[in-house]
Amino acid sequence: MFVSLIVAWVVFTILVKIVKTTVSSAMTIAAIVVLLQISYGITPQDIWNQIIHLPQTLSQTQGSGK
Repeated sequence: MFVSLIVAWVVFTILVKIVKTTVSSAMTIAAIVVLLQISYGITPQDIWNQIIHLPQTLSQTQGSGK
């Protein structure tokens, strides 16, 4: 019984750390998106389009470097 409580506590502690990291990352990304939107008028849709086209852009860049 005691060992299972220790294991449960360790798992709970790890999950809390993961949630804290996830929330921190999400807040950072949200702040960056808001700053880009305010500063340069870049919308989240513009950012998403760039992310979607990133593999194509990278492959074109690698192809032109040869």
